Amino acid sequence: MGTKKHKPEEVVAKLRQVDVLVSQGQSVADAIRGIGVTEVTYYRWRKEFGGLKSDQVRRMKELETENQRLRKANADLTLDKLILQEAARGNF
Repeated sequence: MGTKKHKPEEVVAKLRQVDVLVSQGQSVADAIRGIGVTEVTYYRWRKEFGGLKSDQVRRMKELETENQRLRKANADLTLDKLILQEAARGNF
């Protein structure tokens, strides 16, 4: 059975749906089953996305992607700098 990759906006919507179902008197386990995910997935989502709105989640994911790109660029530039320092010392 394949796994489905949920978009962050869908995750926030499902978390809100569970909140609504629980406030209507359903148990948390029944509400989680009602949205079609496991309890582990629900609690992982709640830990990561709990309290955020859809636009905030989208912005958070964009920032994580940008941060990853900048870290890679920083690593590349640091490596280039070290290579140039070695060459300047005459150890090539």
